[in-house]
Amino acid sequence: MSKLYLITGFLGAGKTTFLKRFLDLFAGQKIQLIINEFGQEGVDGTLLSSLGAYLQEISGGSVFCSCRLDQFESVLRGSVDLHPDVILVEASGLSDPTGVRRLFSQTDRFPHIDYQGAVCLVDAVRFPKLYATARTCVKQLASSDVVVINKIDKASDEQLDQTRALVRGQRPEIPIIETSFGQVDGSLLDLLSAQHTPAPGESMPLTADLTVRKLHVKISPEISRYDLQKFIEMFIEDTFRVKGFLQTADAGLLLADCVGNVVSLSPAPSDVPEDKIGWLTILSGAGMPVHKAVKQACQWYQRYILE
Repeated sequence: MSKLYLITGFLGAGKTTFLKRFLDLFAGQKIQLIINEFGQEGVDGTLLSSLGAYLQEISGGSVFCSCRLDQFESVLRGSVDLHPDVILVEASGLSDPTGVRRLFSQTDRFPHIDYQGAVCLVDAVRFPKLYATARTCVKQLASSDVVVINKIDKASDEQLDQTRALVRGQRPEIPIIETSFGQVDGSLLDLLSAQHTPAPGESMPLTADLTVRKLHVKISPEISRYDLQKFIEMFIEDTFRVKGFLQTADAGLLLADCVGNVVSLSPAPSDVPEDKIGWLTILSGAGMPVHKAVKQACQWYQRYILE
C-alpha cells in the first residue's frame, strides 16, 4: 500500500522548496514524485530530479482538469507498479484539485493507494490579493487538510493577519502551520493523519484551470544578466509568475524564478536538459495587460529575442 500526499498552492507560494523539505520526513523510504507543471518547460521537475526519488512530470495543464484526468490516472497506475512507500503529487499552481477526494474515494480504482490528504501552501504576503482575484485559490483551500502559511519572514503583521483571517474565514477548523522557506517537521504528518472528516468542497465539481495567459519567449544566450533582469522588469508587475533556464553571456546558466514584482535570477543546476534552456515562460491572468507589456519589452531588447 502506497501512501499518497497532495501538495497544492498558487503560483509562487513555495511548493518546490517545501517539497524538498517534506521529502526529508520520509528518509529511507522509496518515494515517487509526480510533478504537474502548467508550462511546457518543466522547470520544477528539473530542480527536483536530483533528490533521489523517482520522478514523473506531467506538463501543459492541471492533472485535475477533466480533460487531463485520464493522463493522471495512467501515470498514477504506473507509479503504483513501482511499489513506492510514498507518492507525492505536486499540483500545478493553477490547478483546481477539488475532485481529488472523489478520485481516491473510489477504492476499487486505486486499491493500493492510501490517500493521506492535501497540504495547501499559502504565500503570506500575496495571498490576500490572490484570494480576491483568483478563484483557484479558493478551490485549493477548499480541498486541503492542512494549510502551511509560508514566507512569514517577508510578511508584515498586517499581511499575516489578513492571510490568517482569509484562511479561517473559509476553513475555520483547518490546522495551520506558519513557516519560512517551506520548513516543516513531523508534526505536519501528525496533523494530516488526524484529519478524518472530509474537507468542505468535497462534492464540488471539477473545473478547468484558472483562465491564464501563457507566453513563451526564446532568448539569445548573448544576453547579459543585467539586460535579462531589465527585460523581465518591464513586464513583471503584469504577471503571476515568470520562470525559465536562461544562458547569459557573462553569468552562465541562470534560473529565472520571479513572483509578483520581484525578479530573481540565480545560478541554475549543471544538469538542465538542453531543450529546456533559453525559454522564458510567462504566466498571467485574464485582464492583465501582459501581452502588450511583453511585446514592448521584446521590441526594446529585440536583438536578444529569437522567438
